Amino acid sequence: MQVFQTTEALNKAVAEFIITTAAKAIAARGRFTLALSGGQTPEKLYSLLAEPAYSKQIQWDKTFIFWGDERCVPLDDERNNAHLAKLLLLNKVNIPSSNIYRIPVNLSPPEAAKNYEKEINNFFDNEAPRFDIILLGLGENGHTASLFPHTKVLDEQAEAVRAVYLEEEKMFRVTMIAPMINHAHHILFLVTGENKAEILEKILHTPDHPDNYPAQLIHPVDGKLHWYVDNAAARLI
Repeated sequence: MQVFQTTEALNKAVAEFIITTAAKAIAARGRFTLALSGGQTPEKLYSLLAEPAYSKQIQWDKTFIFWGDERCVPLDDERNNAHLAKLLLLNKVNIPSSNIYRIPVNLSPPEAAKNYEKEINNFFDNEAPRFDIILLGLGENGHTASLFPHTKVLDEQAEAVRAVYLEEEKMFRVTMIAPMINHAHHILFLVTGENKAEILEKILHTPDHPDNYPAQLIHPVDGKLHWYVDNAAARLI
């Protein structure tokens, strides 16, 4: 875990980590795979990565972008995670459109999940999908990606993508489930703000009860788990 005085310092550190990891992945495997997260927390990170000082340090033609989860809203809806990332980052850098793998929410939720899982498996040549970096947020209710408390996908053991209906939102989402996330080389939780302090303390310091706190399901199989946290979120730990 790294704790930062400000969110700005946190975002700079994450951007530098992404740049360094991308260079190592491209040197080792010829490509860099990054799964982005949604929500408000990474917005400034995406804007920062679009700045020339950072974007010029990444080989975008060898970078492949995915998403850990997506809301089932139209592709151009402001709530769509990929739409926001494209506006803030991907439209501003020289990345081939063929390197961007959006979750196809123009399909029905089950079809979108099945299609995306197939795309991921094809990309990794049907080996266990292993992303170089997966970015994750942390909800005040303990969710991460679209793994929400008391949903049936929490018990699944497949390295898969699933559709999840959230009654409180009256909305479907599509999400990578924990076994797929846990195969990543690096998993980065980005946690900022005082409103995340209580749940962060529970995730880290209470016995595992992932049905209540799904973020506790995230344990890399053969990779590293990183917590990037600002002072406000870290005040109880």
